[in-house]
Amino acid sequence: MQINRLFEIVYILLSQKSATAKELAERFEVSQRTIYRDVDTLSLAGIPIYTERGKGGGIRLLPDFVLNKSILSGEEQGEILAALQGLTAVKTADTKEVLDKLSMFFNRNATNWIEVDFSDWSYRNGKIFSLLKTAILERCITEFDYYNTMGELSHRRVEPIQLWFKSKSWYLKAFCLAKKDLRTFKLTRIKNLTVSNEIFPVRDLPASVTHNTQESNNRPNVTLKLKIAPEMTYRVIDEFDEDEAERNSDGSFTITVTWPEDEWVYGTILSYGEFIEVLEPKRIREIVREKAKKFFEKNL
Repeated sequence: MQINRLFEIVYILLSQKSATAKELAERFEVSQRTIYRDVDTLSLAGIPIYTERGKGGGIRLLPDFVLNKSILSGEEQGEILAALQGLTAVKTADTKEVLDKLSMFFNRNATNWIEVDFSDWSYRNGKIFSLLKTAILERCITEFDYYNTMGELSHRRVEPIQLWFKSKSWYLKAFCLAKKDLRTFKLTRIKNLTVSNEIFPVRDLPASVTHNTQESNNRPNVTLKLKIAPEMTYRVIDEFDEDEAERNSDGSFTITVTWPEDEWVYGTILSYGEFIEVLEPKRIREIVREKAKKFFEKNL
């Protein structure tokens, strides 16, 4: 933690020339005494950092100081550029500019190692993505209206933590102030998003914030046993892990999978049309049968 703070102190002073111990202490949520110890550590490491007391004083770097890029190895420089190259896939406005600057700073070309097209999503939801990115980085409390899986509308006030891409969809991980717990919200269901000027403190959250999501909390799991015809081999390969699919002698597959039960499960089964059979449980088989019957009746 300290080494990260020391690096960030140097970068802050490089960009804004001066900062007070109080400002830095508040930013890193440490005491001013800790900041002064950090200044001593940086000074002992050869960084030309100094403090000025009195009105207009603060912590500064010598004017001619330039951060030596050799502080990072060639491999580390490459990893930074590769990570930024990956971020350009979501078309954030400032990522390319940062990537170009660091490429010139390191005197290295950024290899275009990944290409992801989110153009349709970005066109419809790019503003939400940009606002949430700002809210996460600046720790601003965010409010929005949200539709759950049942189509019920509620107003949410949250501390945004992370944007998350999973299973072809974007989600927001956040601490819900009403529920006093971690929740995950699908971005396409977020409406009327606003980012306030109210700053929230850093919470002592678990290393992984993927658990305890709003989507999965209220849905019981169901273990399905499905038989899928060989014509759908490409979908079996795309959608199921090897330990979930058993190849039969006739080329079909027996699938055993556990999913949270909701309309998505029924819709996924029905999307296979005539090429799928629900072997177990019988209850799910009957639900799918009724839904298929209603679909047929409506489309006679």
